[in-house]
Amino acid sequence: MALATIPYPNLDPVLLHIWGPFAIRWYALSYIAGLLLGWWLIVRMLADSALWANPVFKNKAPATADDIGDFFVWATLGVIVGGRLGWVIFYATILCSVSPGMGMCHGYPERFLTDPISLISAWDGGMSFHGGLIGVAVATWLFCRKRKISLIRFGDLLASVVPIGLFFGRIANFVNGELWGKPTDVPWAMVFCNDTVRRLHDGICPAGTVPRHPSELYEAALEGALLFLVVQFGYRRLHWRENPGLTIGVFLLVYGLARGFCELFREPDAPFLGPISMGQALSAPMFLIGLWLLYETLYKKRFAA
Repeated sequence: MALATIPYPNLDPVLLHIWGPFAIRWYALSYIAGLLLGWWLIVRMLADSALWANPVFKNKAPATADDIGDFFVWATLGVIVGGRLGWVIFYATILCSVSPGMGMCHGYPERFLTDPISLISAWDGGMSFHGGLIGVAVATWLFCRKRKISLIRFGDLLASVVPIGLFFGRIANFVNGELWGKPTDVPWAMVFCNDTVRRLHDGICPAGTVPRHPSELYEAALEGALLFLVVQFGYRRLHWRENPGLTIGVFLLVYGLARGFCELFREPDAPFLGPISMGQALSAPMFLIGLWLLYETLYKKRFAA
C-alpha cells in the first residue's frame, strides 16, 4: 500500500480552553455555524419578494423573519436533544448490542445503568445526524402547529438550507480526527495520526498509521456542498417551492443516496447487519420516504394548495 501523499493537519479539536472541562470546541461551533447561517439564508429568502410572486403564494412567504427567529430556539433544542437521543438509541444501545466488543462501545448499553450521567454527556462525544433530523422534524411539527403555519411549506424552506449544517458538521468531524475512512492507496489518502491525536488518546492513534480515505471530506462534499446546491437550485430556479413537499423529498432521497455511497468508504463504527452499516440502515428509510414524497407531490399532487 502506498504512503499517504496528503498529511493529516495537526489541528486541535478544542479552539479555546476556558477552565477545567470547559472549552470551546470546533464541533460545537459547527452546530452554531450551521444554525446561524441557515437562519440568515432563510431570512434573506423570505425577503426576496420575487420568490413568492406566484399566485400559489398570493405574494406571501410561508413564514416571517420573526417566525424564523423564534424557530431558531426550537431547532437548536431539536438538534441537541434529538442528536444525543439518536446516538444513545441507534449506536450506544442497538449497535453496541449487536457488536458489544467494539472499542467505540465502552461498555454500552449496560454503562447507562451504572453511569446515568453518560446519557447526556455529549461533551464526551456521541451525536447522531439521524437523531438530530428527527428532533428537528418534531420541533418543526410542534412549532408549525402552534403558529398555524403550513408544515409542508415550512419544511421545504428548511430542507433548502439544512445541508449547510451537514457541511460544517463533517468538517468538524475531520478536525476531530473521527469517523475516518477505510484503508486505501489512493493518492489523496491520509494517515490519521499526529502529535495532537496521540496527545488526546493517551499516546496512541485510534485509526492506526495506515493511509485511509478522508471520508469526512467526502461526506462534506456530497451530503453538504452538493446537496445544498441541488436543493437551492431546485427551490429557487426550478420553482420546487410551488410544489409543496418536493424539496423535502429531493433532500431525503439525495441525502440517503449520498450517505449510503459515502459509507462504502467510511470505516464502520461497528459491524451491524453484515455488509450494511448503521449509517446505511438509517439512511435507507430516508431514501424511501423521499421516493414516496416525490410520488405524492409529482404524481398525486397530494400537498398542492
